[in-house]
Amino acid sequence: MALKCGNIFVNLPVKDLDRTKDFFTKIGFEFNPQFTDKNAACLMIGDNIFAMLLVEDYFKTFTKKDLSNAANTTEVILALSAESKEQVDEIVNNALAAGGSPSNDPVDHGFMYSWSFQDPDGHLWEVLYMDPSNVQ
Repeated sequence: MALKCGNIFVNLPVKDLDRTKDFFTKIGFEFNPQFTDKNAACLMIGDNIFAMLLVEDYFKTFTKKDLSNAANTTEVILALSAESKEQVDEIVNNALAAGGSPSNDPVDHGFMYSWSFQDPDGHLWEVLYMDPSNVQ
């Protein structure tokens, strides 16, 4: 039997937790208050998908490695699926209006459409829609 896990928690270091929470709230996301305090905020992405946004000093307590500066290096690209091309545009436009930065221009392959942004800490977020009639 293959290993299966129930939830995914992506941990990201942030410089200013209040700014980060405000940014993602303006995009339309919510936070789980049970796992949100002065050091961390639990961003609810999907039913079983969460991003733990951790103040840098707190994040450092979980690792012996140096933190990368997401404004200068890419440690990960977080890809989110959307329900339509219009929702891709809505999410990215909301992110840009909330203080995010452009990443890549929109790409339309016909069967798949994507667009990306950077959050205030420079983490890369790609939003994509794949036409289900083209999934084999």
